[in-house]
Amino acid sequence: MTATTMAQALSAALHDAMRKSERVVLFGGENDHLDGAFHVTNGLVTEFGRWRCFTSRTSEVENLATAVGMAMYGYRPVIELTSGARAHPTFDQTIVELAMMRTCTRGQVGLPIVLRIPYGGGVGEGPRHDISSLACWTHIPGLHTVAPATVADAYSLLREAIDSPDPVVFLEPERMYWLTEDVGLPVRTQPLGRAVIRRAGSSATLIACGSAVPIAVAAADAAEGEEGWDVEVIDLRTLVPFDDATVVESVARTGRAVIVHESHGFHGMGAEVAARVAERCFGKLKAPVLRVAGWDVPSPAPNLEKYHLPSVDRVLCALRQVHDVPSCPAHEVHAPGT
Repeated sequence: MTATTMAQALSAALHDAMRKSERVVLFGGENDHLDGAFHVTNGLVTEFGRWRCFTSRTSEVENLATAVGMAMYGYRPVIELTSGARAHPTFDQTIVELAMMRTCTRGQVGLPIVLRIPYGGGVGEGPRHDISSLACWTHIPGLHTVAPATVADAYSLLREAIDSPDPVVFLEPERMYWLTEDVGLPVRTQPLGRAVIRRAGSSATLIACGSAVPIAVAAADAAEGEEGWDVEVIDLRTLVPFDDATVVESVARTGRAVIVHESHGFHGMGAEVAARVAERCFGKLKAPVLRVAGWDVPSPAPNLEKYHLPSVDRVLCALRQVHDVPSCPAHEVHAPGT
């Protein structure tokens, strides 16, 4: 077991995948002199050469077009995107080519492409970069969408994503790149489409993904210390495929659900999760399903981020509401459309 950061785990996963198969190639921004966004691609050029890991001096749209062509000829491209905002120009191509190719060719052509996208706030990059577009990617049929919250999952899920026969959007929480855990690599956790329970409990269920998972765990610990509540925390890990079974079993048992994510609340990922919980657990619910999310405004300046992102206090407010403790006004949790 070695103290490993999430960035190091992602780097190790790329190294191991490229050693396993010469068909795995990585290209995109800043891979030559800066070792990729947040140094995740550190050492790849040295070990594998500039044919298999290189900086492409073109647009993100052209990078994706190149990856589509390479995948059709048997390669497994991984596209390095240096921020979530730089992925947005690829939306049209992602929808009409990347996600639909298998359907439009009646299953004859798959595109095993991984889009690595740093996302989210908390690192002071400002509103043009601190973007969390979870719902945008999960709304596109034909894509898998992944958001790890632990070092071990970062390694395992990236290996699963590269091995997948289908395209994967791999969302990397920026403020967790320096999260450190004692992990022995290589490691394999759960496959794509499996959620895990990070904290067992019986009085309520917190459902989170990516950068929101540590907030949910901290809030659950605080709720136990302050109120004596035993709160369960589910880490979704993959948003598509979605693990209905784990979520439904937990909420049906606890009778209360709060969804936590840092992207904007209106039409956000939490709305879909809340709908699925309400549809499948309505008769078991003891309180309305609540969401704690980013406010419905553009991401603010760095000195205001702490007021925008979900916090332990806001999650505790939601837990008090579902436990029928009227100590927090509703607008402290989430007010859609404001």
